[in-house]
Amino acid sequence: MPNSRQRVDIPVKLNIHNQDNEVITSEQLKEIQERTSALYRYLDIPRKQMEFEEEQLRTQAPDFWEDAKRAEEQMKKVKALEKWLKGYSEVKTLCDELATAFDFYHDELVTEQEVDDIYSRALEALEGLELRNMLRQEEDPMDAVLKINSGAGGTEAQDWAEMLMRMYMRWAEQNGYKCVVSNLLEADDAGIKSCTLEIMGDYAYGYLKGENGVHRLVRVSPYNAQGKRMTSFASVFVTPLVDDSIDVNIEPARISWDTFRSSGAGGQNVNKVESGVRLRYQYKDPYTGEEEEILIENTETRDQPKNKENALRLLRSMLYDKELQHRMAEQAKVEAGKKKIEWGSQIRSYVFDDRRVKDHRTGYQTSDVGGVMDGKIDAFIKAYLMEFGGDEPA
Repeated sequence: MPNSRQRVDIPVKLNIHNQDNEVITSEQLKEIQERTSALYRYLDIPRKQMEFEEEQLRTQAPDFWEDAKRAEEQMKKVKALEKWLKGYSEVKTLCDELATAFDFYHDELVTEQEVDDIYSRALEALEGLELRNMLRQEEDPMDAVLKINSGAGGTEAQDWAEMLMRMYMRWAEQNGYKCVVSNLLEADDAGIKSCTLEIMGDYAYGYLKGENGVHRLVRVSPYNAQGKRMTSFASVFVTPLVDDSIDVNIEPARISWDTFRSSGAGGQNVNKVESGVRLRYQYKDPYTGEEEEILIENTETRDQPKNKENALRLLRSMLYDKELQHRMAEQAKVEAGKKKIEWGSQIRSYVFDDRRVKDHRTGYQTSDVGGVMDGKIDAFIKAYLMEFGGDEPA
């Protein structure tokens, strides 16, 4: 497996907003300026600018597009560097605008609201780039595969799983990611038993990796005739969605296939051919020798060969993730004194009646239950990355 790149941490703060109703202080302005300067050093902007120009020159070679796959990889490299440069340029521009507005305010040339608006935009852009700088693991920039399974509890738990599916789909939409439902197993009465989402875009896995674990719902259930408060659970499992550039060993002899008809809406929409595929892979752990069967279903399209291709891609992602987990476990042994996140543990509680969503790992909580269920989970993601980002394997 490829080695992770060396990470560089910078001091990051969350929610440093002006709490009183006065214009920002000189200390707040100075902090923004210092953090912007720190980003310039840690991101090594001059080096990135030079690399960008060199990589861009390679795309102008006469035979550049003769090898389409290589050209695509080169364009991804160019765009990645360009995104860092544009991100820093935006932060620096807003920082300079804030300093100017701060001076103009004291000369009564701009209003307090105008200064606060620029401060908010500068802080948001700064935090966003700082957080992306923390995502230095090789797999962080990848797309993500997010699987949700309902826990015990029947209809209530299945409804909860569907609510989580909607939450992540809304988060993806709000952040400009493409989201595809590659498999969906609906429940008989309401909700879903399980689903698999492919969320595609820069750093999708890096941002979502902290969502791994059990999510707990406490509410007065609409499915309980006595109106009792009920607790339900659903598990979320996130893996990086690997592409052909990642070397993952799959043994063809360990693969078997089943086909089935994809469920439809009825009438003319019923799939009359067996386009759904079920992949079974007899996995043997190379480190422990333990064996298990990996089961993947894909009903993404009405084209069986395409669904087989998608299922194999998901298998490669799962095998890659198993290697990552082994790497994390080995690092945990070395750094036994550091606090670690156990994958699969209960991570967050959503208590509807008390209007509280709390992350048990970071202690971050909010009363905006409706906003969270509508996809506004960025604050949870930020809190997780800032508390545990430095504990990842280097």
